[in-house]
Amino acid sequence: MACCAEGPRFLPVGDTGLSIEFSERIDPVANDAVAALDHAIAAAEISGLVETVPSFRSLLVQYEPAVISSSALRDRIAELLGSGSSLAVPPKRRWRIPVVYEAPFGEDLAEAAALLGRTAREIVATHTAADFRVYMLGFQPGLPNLGGLPKELHLSRRTAPRPPVPSGSVTIGGVQGAIMPMPSPIGFYLLGRTPVRPFDRRRESPALFRPGDTIRFYEIDPAEYARIDAAATAGDLYAGADVDAA
Repeated sequence: MACCAEGPRFLPVGDTGLSIEFSERIDPVANDAVAALDHAIAAAEISGLVETVPSFRSLLVQYEPAVISSSALRDRIAELLGSGSSLAVPPKRRWRIPVVYEAPFGEDLAEAAALLGRTAREIVATHTAADFRVYMLGFQPGLPNLGGLPKELHLSRRTAPRPPVPSGSVTIGGVQGAIMPMPSPIGFYLLGRTPVRPFDRRRESPALFRPGDTIRFYEIDPAEYARIDAAATAGDLYAGADVDAA
């Protein structure tokens, strides 16, 4: 895809990092540009490159200054971007992820519904009708930071974090959604829980999702949750996760 019209900004991050910023706001175009550059850098096999960290609208490139200088790295990345050239966006995937919303799995569903002035069933219907975009992974290993939360579900984050939620918790807060790979205190509201593992070290690629993927949630009952969860525990590393090419 083509980079942003005004061109990316190169910003130093200490003496071992370089940030390439594509936009001042979060949007799918900038996020696609981040993913495309990340993909191109990986294919270029640049000497001295340590790691790349894609985020909502920028790409952090960490490097070894004894091997490559900041200016040389910047020139190499600018060469990859090219003047007016296009970068290929990595293939995207569309996931269908099962969720139990009923008690006791959706611990905060009733509270969120009351705050939003809607019924619990209206919250579930709106949540399962939305297409969520994975903008980045972060906060926990493999945790998908999700955009696309319908405006009807925009809800200010808690003023204080709630007690740790279980792994697989499907949450919303502010204008975002998330799936928690492991237990953690959070400022989001827990709407339900999925038996799908967003992060599993037994997989060749432990993180299930990647930036640019789309997630659509669908409702299941506790019995189906138990069946899928048992299969995942027994070694089915993709139990319950249906995926298609976008």
